[in-house]
Amino acid sequence: MDLSTQVLSLDRGYKLQAKKLAKLGIITIKDLLYHIPKRYEDLSLISKINHTQISETVTLQGIIISLKNEYRSRFFTIQKIKIEDDTGAIECRFFNQPYLIKSLKEGDVLSISGTIEFYGKVKCVAVKEYEVLESLQQETIHTGRLVPVYPLTLGLSSKWLRNKTFDMLKNKKPALSEFLPESLLLEHKLPELETALSSIHFPANFQEVADALKRLSYEELFLIQLSGMLRRTAWEKQEKAPVFQILKHKKEIDKLIKSLPFVLTNAQERALDDIYKDLSSPTPMNRLLEGDVGSGKTVVAAVSMYVAFLNGFQSVFMAPTEILANQHFEVISKLLGTLGVNVGLTTGSKKTKSEKKYDILIGTHALLNTKQELNNVGLVIIDEQQRFGVAQRGVLRNKGKSPHFLTMTATPIPRTVFLTLYGDLSLSALDEMPKGRVRVKTWLTPNAKRDKGYDWIKEKIKEKDENGNKNQVFIICPFIEESENASTVKAASKEFERLSKDVFKGFKLGLLHGKMKGKEKNEILQRFEKGEFDVLVATPVVEVGIDIPNATIMVIEAAERFGLSQLHQLRGRVGRRSRESFCLLYTESESDKTRERLKSLETIYIGAELAELDLKLRGPGEIYGTEQHGSHKLRVASFSDFDLILKSKKDAEKIFSIIDKYPELQKRANEENTREILPD
Repeated sequence: MDLSTQVLSLDRGYKLQAKKLAKLGIITIKDLLYHIPKRYEDLSLISKINHTQISETVTLQGIIISLKNEYRSRFFTIQKIKIEDDTGAIECRFFNQPYLIKSLKEGDVLSISGTIEFYGKVKCVAVKEYEVLESLQQETIHTGRLVPVYPLTLGLSSKWLRNKTFDMLKNKKPALSEFLPESLLLEHKLPELETALSSIHFPANFQEVADALKRLSYEELFLIQLSGMLRRTAWEKQEKAPVFQILKHKKEIDKLIKSLPFVLTNAQERALDDIYKDLSSPTPMNRLLEGDVGSGKTVVAAVSMYVAFLNGFQSVFMAPTEILANQHFEVISKLLGTLGVNVGLTTGSKKTKSEKKYDILIGTHALLNTKQELNNVGLVIIDEQQRFGVAQRGVLRNKGKSPHFLTMTATPIPRTVFLTLYGDLSLSALDEMPKGRVRVKTWLTPNAKRDKGYDWIKEKIKEKDENGNKNQVFIICPFIEESENASTVKAASKEFERLSKDVFKGFKLGLLHGKMKGKEKNEILQRFEKGEFDVLVATPVVEVGIDIPNATIMVIEAAERFGLSQLHQLRGRVGRRSRESFCLLYTESESDKTRERLKSLETIYIGAELAELDLKLRGPGEIYGTEQHGSHKLRVASFSDFDLILKSKKDAEKIFSIIDKYPELQKRANEENTREILPD
């Protein structure tokens, strides 16, 4: 039995809980042992019965001398179990667990943890945890120690997981061979693997927890860094990529750039220089282009694809949604269509003609299954890469003979996250906005001024620019339907009804959310773009890739439920032209910290700064916003532990050159490459 053994093969208990365990990501013994407690209950104070104090939380151990059920009503029972030790006896009270009277018996050794209380005049224990022991000398699992509390799913208890993990570590004992180099363990004062796993689950004290966490965090970061280096090496050892001639086609490239209706920013020019250098090398490019909404990533992609065209190669451009694919198609067709470049579009609802050959094919996941001839692909571009899996990216890479690869994201990635997750990628950042893009004035608006805010919005809608265009408004709500457990949070469908009937009566409103079919979404957006709606009420489905020229006002309800990066991207949907634009944030939260966090949007307009701030204030799970955008989750380590990230990266670079000396480490690093860092 080793760490790769599937838990299903162990015993019937695991088989019965297999689906629930899978929801927690527990498939193998390794997954079980690396399912780390989220906290610990301190039940370590073991006391004699007659030495207890009222309100004290203690563990008592004694022999059961009596048991009885007491029925207070049809739905409420009390189980009174009396235990005694060498100092006296005490009644232990359980609630609504009548089966205990049959499963326990007089003479059993019971260890219970709970709070000492008076019930009437009787001193009792309100039981939190209990376990039956074979003797008073037996090591406890659920009482009398720091007790681990695990992340759970419905129908699975911490007690069940505790029993299984304890049994695995103490009895079954899978091979836990150390794979980190001894020099690193000594340098960073880290415990060995077996000690760390034992301590993280069943520590003797909190210092053991801290030491184990340090070891497991370092291990995770180190393996991610090392696996990134292995991926990069494997990528570079692939068949040679096509070498693009840049100088030979400089005149045509310059002509395209001069024909643009705007001047490229310095950041765009730097990114293109990086890309030119990569494209002119036989090593396949593997570059990430990061930039805020509106920073000009699509133009950089278009110029790159034009370079591929001039060199006689096809390009594939993959977008995460049909809406975004359509918009990229329109923009790139305008930029390159007059230069003899054939641009095609393939989405779920629109297929290209298979007999026609395209120089650039833009599309959604439908590109993976297209019958369109793509045997000469020299460049693959993926927008919003975190929405695609490794396998999908692999299919696109196989569309050509080791094509160059450019991925793009509007999600601001903090340096700590980039260093951790993207070890196989080079980075180009578009850290300045094109001239003409206005700064969206942002206000955290008091709810008391909501009615005045609506009046101001109505006046703004009526205003027209010199071309006769009115201002248009986005109103973003976090959910589609109002739910019982979030009844105070604005839901898009209910808010749409309220605003249509009351607030914006006489104005034209549209509704957009993620559960609509692609065709319906496109139709709503097209109507909004044509000016048929004054206000679009939507969920954060509009967060990425929607360009409405006359949208100048963004209202975000329940803003506290979004990460700063996501709020920044949402406000990027307005101010797309030179018209003055605004973002109004509303929150029901009274927390000073929450309001301070949201007010940072009034003064910070750089996505990377907001992402770093979010990382410090809310943690890594919030960098990428809600489930609609995906986020990255580490098992143990934290993106905010920058010192440990830098140490692990430095160590990985040092060890990588002699990785052949550590076959077990190399195996673990390669295993890491098969593990997606999953969405929250």
